[in-house]
Amino acid sequence: MQETLERIYFNNSVQAYLIAAAIILIGMIVVKAFKDIVYKRLKKLSAATDSNIDDYVIESIGKFGIPILYFLVIYIGLRTLTFSARVTRIIEVATTVVITFFAIRFIATTILLLLRTYVRKQENGEEKVKQLGGIIFIVNVVVWGIGLLFLLDNIGFDVTAMIAGLGIGGIAIALAAQNILGDLFNYFVIFFDRPFEIGDFIIIDNKMGSVEYIGLKTTRVKSLSGEQLVFSNSDLTSSRIHNYKRMQRRRIVFQVTVIYQTSLEQLKEIPKVLRAAVEAQENVLFDRAHFASYGDSSLNFEIVYNVLTGDYNQYMDIQQAINLRIFEEFQRLGVEFAYPTRTLYLAGQTEENPLAPKFQ
Repeated sequence: MQETLERIYFNNSVQAYLIAAAIILIGMIVVKAFKDIVYKRLKKLSAATDSNIDDYVIESIGKFGIPILYFLVIYIGLRTLTFSARVTRIIEVATTVVITFFAIRFIATTILLLLRTYVRKQENGEEKVKQLGGIIFIVNVVVWGIGLLFLLDNIGFDVTAMIAGLGIGGIAIALAAQNILGDLFNYFVIFFDRPFEIGDFIIIDNKMGSVEYIGLKTTRVKSLSGEQLVFSNSDLTSSRIHNYKRMQRRRIVFQVTVIYQTSLEQLKEIPKVLRAAVEAQENVLFDRAHFASYGDSSLNFEIVYNVLTGDYNQYMDIQQAINLRIFEEFQRLGVEFAYPTRTLYLAGQTEENPLAPKFQ
């Protein structure tokens, strides 16, 4: 038995292999017990709290801590053995790769968690979190790029020369892709300055619609007629944008015209009728109603009021109710609406209406 244990295979005795296997096996059992007993209890306790920090800590232990513990158990077991220089180098490189991989994932996840937490604290935070796709992509590219450079440096590559080469290439790429980089920069402007968000109804020049998607290069808007409009981010930030979702109230100005044959008493009564028609509606603030001007073929009244909401459909319901009320009251008073007309008088004819011209 002792002879069997002392036999040498690949620079290690059978006894050394058994010790290494025992270390790995016992370590695996300990880690498994920690996962099944301690980790699950901690997870239940964190779920019962309102804080998100402890949830993230427990989740990080499950995603990163436990896999690293399994790997460390294997690494410690293998370190008890003697290997050739080549095999030892392979183990060292593999260890560096695994540790770097989990470190990069941990750092990227932590940054994104902090970013989401910061965005959720803002107004309409949940909607803004949905727009983090481009930021998440850029954060991952930066963190993984730095992590890979760190990894290559640790396994013996000349990172300095590589960075110098990337710098020269980066200048050439930047010159060739100025428009793309401009759109990327303006994506950050849109995200942090918030001129509009997903779901907002906006008008750009003569184009209008609801924002569907904000990307790294383009923003997509669904128009009222159903088609999708695609704008580059640079075009949007350099344009004058009307954002109707941010509208708190809507100021309405409209006119009502009546014929010249309307009596003085009726003219005096009309502003009261107009005011009553507006004030009878909900969610409106009456401003004024006046006999504003003499038209070519009508007497013009101007009405101004505010709808205390930005909803367009609600505004149209209110305007419709006002129009019906005005029509009803004008019928009661015997007032006629004006429309473009011309009256022709021939020489020798007379008109009983004193306002009409007479020809001799």
